Amino acid sequence: MNSWARLALGATTAGAAAVAYGAGIERRRFTLREDTLPVLTPGTRPLRLLHVSDLHMTPGQTAKQRWVADLAALEPDLVVNTGDNLAHPRAVPSVMAALDPLLSLPGVFVFGSNDYFGPTPKNPGRYLTGRRSAPTGELLPWRDLRAAMVERGWHDATHARLTVDAGGVSVAVAGVDDPHLGLDRYVRVAGRRGPDHGLRLGLTHSPEPRVLDAFAADGYDLVVAGHTHGGQLRVPGVGAIVTNCGIDRSRARGASRWGTHTRLHVSAGLGTSPWAPVRFACPPEASLLTLVARPVGRAPEGATPAEAAADVG
Repeated sequence: MNSWARLALGATTAGAAAVAYGAGIERRRFTLREDTLPVLTPGTRPLRLLHVSDLHMTPGQTAKQRWVADLAALEPDLVVNTGDNLAHPRAVPSVMAALDPLLSLPGVFVFGSNDYFGPTPKNPGRYLTGRRSAPTGELLPWRDLRAAMVERGWHDATHARLTVDAGGVSVAVAGVDDPHLGLDRYVRVAGRRGPDHGLRLGLTHSPEPRVLDAFAADGYDLVVAGHTHGGQLRVPGVGAIVTNCGIDRSRARGASRWGTHTRLHVSAGLGTSPWAPVRFACPPEASLLTLVARPVGRAPEGATPAEAAADVG
């Protein structure tokens, strides 16, 4: 066997091993990401926020259900769900089983494209080119999921401005419908919130720059999103290959700045599409964010250059 043949065989073997690991092990290696973000109004006590996103649940995923349910033991002050809970028309009971212990805590949510439309097989090359197409999957029972969440006490933040008490901290919340589908209508929640809140929190499923810019211009302290799956496939030492949205690859997961005042947190999520059940160098995750008061004397809230360098957590 010549050297080129050996090289090709080695590359093929390594690739097959990576796919086997990503499909058989890493996509089930549920991980809790923890970070501390200085985003609260000075003088506000610390707030523990649990960020859950992109469950992509199908019936029978009991290990994922148990792991998510066990997150209630963290006793967060606020739970935030940024969508893509469903991946099957009969998955609502499975999602509710996973979230059940968390639904007794204060919570807010927005939905994503895979709450509305079922996943379909796609050419992976589309993600590398950035091309998008209209969803063609079957309609999913998002209304049933929304009704179940609201009945248990969580608030639908889709195109709504809310005030939620989280552990004695007043949280001003606003959210938009999924920008990935072009459903966002920020004008419906636009405007600055009053100074009597400990936290101004924005929700979006896909972290599209136009939405992040709008939240930053209105002085929001923290914006949380999902959708990217952290790149889903990451190259060690390089990071995400794609984000499947408008943000740069350095912000595909974790915390970063968006302008001089606003922080962005993107969850790598807890699931995969049933048609691409692989994760590599990017384990499924939920995030526990300890929010603390920002130092006194920071830059004025009106300064929001979106091109500020990322400070990735």
